[in-house]
Amino acid sequence: MAAGLWRWIVRRLAGRELAAAQAEAKLARERLSDAIEAIPEGVVFLDADGRYILWNRRYAEIYHRSADLFRPGARLIDVLREGVRRGDYPGAVGREEAWLAGREAMLAAGTGERHEQQVADGRWLMIEDRRTSEGGSIGLRVDITGLKQQAQALEQALVRAEAASRAKSEFLADMSHALRTPLNGVSGLAQALEGTTLGPGQQALVADIRASAGELERLVSGLLDYEEIEAASRAPTPAAALGAAGAPLRVLVADDNPTNRKVIELMLAAAGAAPTCVEDGRQAVEAWRVGAFDVVLMDLRMPVMDGLEAIRAIREEEAASGRAATPVVVLSANTAPQDRAASAAAGATGHIGKPIEADILLAALATAVES
Repeated sequence: MAAGLWRWIVRRLAGRELAAAQAEAKLARERLSDAIEAIPEGVVFLDADGRYILWNRRYAEIYHRSADLFRPGARLIDVLREGVRRGDYPGAVGREEAWLAGREAMLAAGTGERHEQQVADGRWLMIEDRRTSEGGSIGLRVDITGLKQQAQALEQALVRAEAASRAKSEFLADMSHALRTPLNGVSGLAQALEGTTLGPGQQALVADIRASAGELERLVSGLLDYEEIEAASRAPTPAAALGAAGAPLRVLVADDNPTNRKVIELMLAAAGAAPTCVEDGRQAVEAWRVGAFDVVLMDLRMPVMDGLEAIRAIREEEAASGRAATPVVVLSANTAPQDRAASAAAGATGHIGKPIEADILLAALATAVES
């Protein structure tokens, strides 16, 4: 009787302990379920064989096209295979087996390496799988569609900003050329008149013209934000005496504007140089090819062939034939840093801006010839 009572007591105690353990396990599962449900991202637990153990509601929402396949014991790779067959993963189209092999390798590695995945409705996910201490894995799925859209919008904004910057540069270059070309004619012709025999009244008028041209030039420079560059390029320089002894300096002048050609011709003739004028870059290359010029004055914006193309063509022919380099000085209304850099890259010896001052022109010629 005592032995039977003892066995009954043991069974009752064991039953109570088992019930308590079961209740504790149930509470732990509920707490775990509540915890992963509280996570705003998709979470999934797999066993060592890659089979589903547990997942939260967000995970099912993210993969709603495959949610009907989720069940404890199902292999994730088999769910992915069916998803590929259904067309749930655009990245797998045309390379299905390779895509599946890659995902299986990442699951097996469980290193937590992050990668992006697109699903059929266009959303982008960030996927991360990490190995657990029991040999299984825990996976995190984050919807990064908004971040991708922001990145794309930023990229498009940068592209638009770069396009706007290029358009601004082109506009300034066009404005510089359009304003400085006629200004060069006015200033240059006034300088030419100043060098002739004039009465006091005429000298006063020419002085007023030159003063007005100078003020207009300062306004243009300020408008185009090149004032400091222009001021540096127009610092007073001693004028060189050209052609004073021996044969006169032979200068090839390329400029499509007839007034500008006339101004440069007058300046050079007054200094004793012998100018030859052409109207575009191609004519400049042809004239240089057959003539023995000491220096070339090259405008940048010209029809048929622009100045930079002409300079490059001259430098290429010199290199190919072994001909000594002819100094080339760019005369241009475009004086921005990128314009000067482009001239130097093409092979120009110097770059001076319009409107052209006689002393600066002659100094630039002297420097080019002596170098």
